[in-house]
Amino acid sequence: MALWMETGSEPTTQSEKDDLEAIEALKQSTALELKENGNQYVKMGKKHYSDAIDCYTRAINQKVLSNSEQSILFSNRAHVNLLLGNYRRALMDAEEAIKLCPTNVKALYRAAKASLSLNLLVEVKSFCEKGLEHDPNNKELKKLAEEIDLRRLEHEQREAQVSRAVAGAKDLVSAIEDRGLKIGKAMFQELTGLRKPTLDNNNILHWPVLLLYAEVMSSDFIEDFCETDMFSAHLDMMFSDTCPPLPWDKENNYTRESIELYYEAGSGVCLSKSQLLRYLLEGTAASHVESIDVDEKDATEGLNHGISSGEGSKWVKVGEKRTLHDVLKEPNFIIPGIPVFYVVSKRSSFYKEFKAGKWVPPP
Repeated sequence: MALWMETGSEPTTQSEKDDLEAIEALKQSTALELKENGNQYVKMGKKHYSDAIDCYTRAINQKVLSNSEQSILFSNRAHVNLLLGNYRRALMDAEEAIKLCPTNVKALYRAAKASLSLNLLVEVKSFCEKGLEHDPNNKELKKLAEEIDLRRLEHEQREAQVSRAVAGAKDLVSAIEDRGLKIGKAMFQELTGLRKPTLDNNNILHWPVLLLYAEVMSSDFIEDFCETDMFSAHLDMMFSDTCPPLPWDKENNYTRESIELYYEAGSGVCLSKSQLLRYLLEGTAASHVESIDVDEKDATEGLNHGISSGEGSKWVKVGEKRTLHDVLKEPNFIIPGIPVFYVVSKRSSFYKEFKAGKWVPPP
């Protein structure tokens, strides 16, 4: 009987040929039955998807159906893998189906769907184009092709935003370096958020500046302090007669004539060029970029610019007729992300404590 024939041998008698044909027919029947069972399992819902995959796999392994039928089996299994979110397996099955039958439009569609889920945009476009060659009016493929065009446009826009953000941050780094400014680790970010300096078309820096009332640790914010502005110009506006008094200043100590500004010349470490670039990119479209080319030949990289002040903090008074740029470039001023200045009143009892260096900012 043909059942006992050795593998690779050819039937010699009519009886053996008939037996082989019967076996082949049985295997074909089994494969088709498994295919139909798989289809039924898919209709029964998610709980039976694994059963469907098992049926399609057993049908494929019969290896007796035509290429077009085998292609349908691989395409069907790709469909179930798509439903399960197994996108890589779905793509492999769909590609196998396409090899067996290049005109299998459903396989091309499923390959495109799987590729889209894997963000393989070039492959999606290729599968859609091939599918529409065989079925120009296929609505699903047309819709997918439109979606990929939209995805590509969004991707290009994101890349452009990233490029602009990186270029802008690099310009800021260069401007900061050219001015000899020193940037340290950001402080008081619960107050400042993600505010950063900006560079205008005339290559002038505009800084967000935090003012802290040391006595009560309340704060004010100057959103746009141009580096060429004098401090007096901003203080004149903030403490003009038309402005209401500070809500916590019950004794009206903080008037234009009585306030003074200070910065802390305490210990600190300058950010390296790459660290500064990373800081400036926080909150931008490029904040997620892992690798950015930076020329790290800045002389200050990694150096400790700590300034010993003995006990407590060393406070340096700011001359109101000086510009922001003049103050920021002081050798002992390491800018904590953005400039921070402390406001005190000569009329307050706190003033002597502050001037004596007995007060330090909270950690």
